[in-house]
Amino acid sequence: GKVCLAYSGGLDTSCILKYLLEEDWDQVRSKAAKLGASKMEIVDLRKEFVETMLFPAIQCNAQYEGRYLLGTSLARPIIARAQIKAAQANGCDFVSHGCTGKGNDQLRFELAYQALSGGKISCLAPWRDPDFFQRFQGRNDLLAYAKEMGIPVTQTTAKPYSMDENLAHCSYESGQLENPSKPPPNDMWTRTDDPMTAPATAQFVDIQFEKGIPVKVSSEGKEYTDSLELFIALNAIGKTHGIGRIDIVENRSLGGLKSRGCYDSPAMTILRLAHLDLEGLVLDGRVRSLRDQFVTHSYTELIYSGLYFSPEREFVENSLVFAQRRVNGEVKLRLYRGNCDVVGRSSKTEKLYSEEESSMDSLVDFSPVDATGFININAIRLKKYGLQNLEESKNGGNV
Repeated sequence: GKVCLAYSGGLDTSCILKYLLEEDWDQVRSKAAKLGASKMEIVDLRKEFVETMLFPAIQCNAQYEGRYLLGTSLARPIIARAQIKAAQANGCDFVSHGCTGKGNDQLRFELAYQALSGGKISCLAPWRDPDFFQRFQGRNDLLAYAKEMGIPVTQTTAKPYSMDENLAHCSYESGQLENPSKPPPNDMWTRTDDPMTAPATAQFVDIQFEKGIPVKVSSEGKEYTDSLELFIALNAIGKTHGIGRIDIVENRSLGGLKSRGCYDSPAMTILRLAHLDLEGLVLDGRVRSLRDQFVTHSYTELIYSGLYFSPEREFVENSLVFAQRRVNGEVKLRLYRGNCDVVGRSSKTEKLYSEEESSMDSLVDFSPVDATGFININAIRLKKYGLQNLEESKNGGNV
């Protein structure tokens, strides 16, 4: 049979590729010929990634467990879709990946494979194959195998991190990071410079949004309007100023396992903050509240759990599009030594904010007397609840 492997060039998939090539598939596939890697396809999916995955995540302020910006989770649907297309175009019988048996990525890839192929393509998951995981107990065994077979990899026994790098972020797991009490080493980070040694001068960035999507980035005399170019520019600016590092322990979807992960996501961090702030200016408060409760949380959980190709994700994302119709405006940010702060926001089209109405020096279109009736009406049920509590306390109950 022919296999289409999602190959990143990292330690796991490099060793898996070699391992698959050396397997005797006569025994596995009814004495078929040994499997061979016959072709490699490299597809530039960056613009598609930005426009179909990263921008919607920004629109809904997606953030798993209040910290993680989903860089890996968002990339998997794009990779899986391209992989299935390549597998079908090349007549492959299987698809394969390098995800461990403990992680979330196996869910993200394989649920996508099933949805995209209608269940008509099989998956080889080496890290769940007893022959594989008994032979390779962990990353040190893989490193030894890579050395023995002459496979070039960037990881070493001193730095055996499992890393996933894409346009959105770089993630780091394994090695000394598995002890959550120890800080990550300074030389581990690849997408951000050390905030302690970042420039001593702040950099200002203006970001313009239309319907919740960033359409222009301006900073220090340069402007970017192409979706991919502005994202790359924000990554470069954020890297220089050490923006977007997090070190967290998260709850994985599989079996309730907790995992320590480090992530640096410069552009995603900058864009999310800018978008979140603009919504405070232009988005109706009730709409924002409902969106936060149902759309943001649901979308985040679905993406993290590998359910991008599901009807519920389509439903949630369509709700998001409606909620973002009036998120138009511009945000000014200041970047300085690991900090990203909003220093101004404005909108030429949206009119929910009125400086005069908000002013403590003006009573135009507002009478303080009206607040009395508002308070009295809202107090009706609270007074009744208070009387109930007083009755219970008299009878020995708890207030």
